[in-house]
Amino acid sequence: MDGRAMEESAMNIQWYPGHMTKTRRMITEQLRHMDAVCEILDARVPFSSRNPDVEELTAGKPRLIVLNRVDLADPAATRAWAACFRGRGFAVLEVNARQGQGTGQFPVAVRALLADKLSAYAEKGQAGRMLRVMILGIPNVGKSTFINQVAGRKTAKAENRPGVTRSRQWVPVDRSLELMDTPGMLWPKFEDPEVGFRLACTGAVRDEIVDLEELASRLMAYLGRHYPQALLDRYKTEVSEGDSGYDLLVKAGRKRGVVLRGGEIDTERMARILLDEFRGGKLGRFTLEEPPAGP
Repeated sequence: MDGRAMEESAMNIQWYPGHMTKTRRMITEQLRHMDAVCEILDARVPFSSRNPDVEELTAGKPRLIVLNRVDLADPAATRAWAACFRGRGFAVLEVNARQGQGTGQFPVAVRALLADKLSAYAEKGQAGRMLRVMILGIPNVGKSTFINQVAGRKTAKAENRPGVTRSRQWVPVDRSLELMDTPGMLWPKFEDPEVGFRLACTGAVRDEIVDLEELASRLMAYLGRHYPQALLDRYKTEVSEGDSGYDLLVKAGRKRGVVLRGGEIDTERMARILLDEFRGGKLGRFTLEEPPAGP
């Protein structure tokens, strides 16, 4: 496949391990015991990292959206996404869980979200009653890191409680707030191939099932259109009119000296370099999608 065909082809990425069916069933069973639901999203791909099933599963529950990895995302885009979610009635928290930035505000955000319920508890003489929040998120969105930061790296053994199966993991935050950790859950089919592409870029889908050169070529094409300065700064690669993503991958590989015997550019190795540097923030701060226009 030539470079332009590679860039324009639809990436049909599907990955749905069997255990995710079990996870979905468990979430459905446990939701009635929850006071609120917290959904962890990757700020670089807020739409694509939202499991579309969650909207239906959690309908009627107070919901908090946590935009994680804001340190890797375009700040202007993060502001736009936060405003979008707030406009739809969600509470929103922006965090960098790896460094702990913003995670300390989680208990405050939860109690603000549940202010009416807490007031009702107080009127009944139940001030200090335990609040339970289910934490949801797709694989590799930083959910475990976020929970560890919020809980101060405390751990809790799964407990046998009324309405809670023994396999559930409860994590205490303070004397009146605890989290229910859940396994990461993808969904059976990516209806939009662009969702699969974006999740593969962030590492939410395993590299083993992806053509990395094709993925890197498409990422290069996106960066060339939206963030050309980043390619110039990092790879000394100028974006010329008509360049495909594969052309840019070859140009960057040449500048990096990623060359095979005979002078051919090692595009597979350059693809891995690009993806590693994109995921690690070495290339810059990028968001791969914009919030929808309108309400």
